[in-house]
Amino acid sequence: MDASEPFTVDTVLAPVDGSDESATAVEYAIAVADRYDAAVHALFVLGRGVVYGLDNGTVDEADIVETTQEFFDDARALAAEADVSLSTSVDEGFSKMRKMRHPGNVVLDTADSIDADFIVLPREPVTGAEVEVLEDAAEYVLSYASQPVLSV
Repeated sequence: MDASEPFTVDTVLAPVDGSDESATAVEYAIAVADRYDAAVHALFVLGRGVVYGLDNGTVDEADIVETTQEFFDDARALAAEADVSLSTSVDEGFSKMRKMRHPGNVVLDTADSIDADFIVLPREPVTGAEVEVLEDAAEYVLSYASQPVLSV
């Protein structure tokens, strides 16, 4: 891009994991989208414990669907307030079959597949819950993304 060309954004990717930090990232993504008249895509990345629990039958899929939908409902309400279009998806951040699959790859693959122009993701250290998977992905995404990245 030539320095004289204006910076444009059509799609902002907001990877989320259900944490408070990722809810903040969605707020920032919506603000960026509002500024550039863009759309937001929220990608809910499932953590290792959830993925393995689903595979083993120790985690109820209905509970995961409910959790992700509640998170997306809150994000939709924020987007609607700002008159920003919001699409959503869910993906597994880990796989027993593919050793190279991790949250950072999932974020970058999704950014490419939806043609994202900008990525906003949580980076603040979080502890505790297994669903908070994006802190590990932040450094990877910051290092390898071809899009501008805002880490909040």
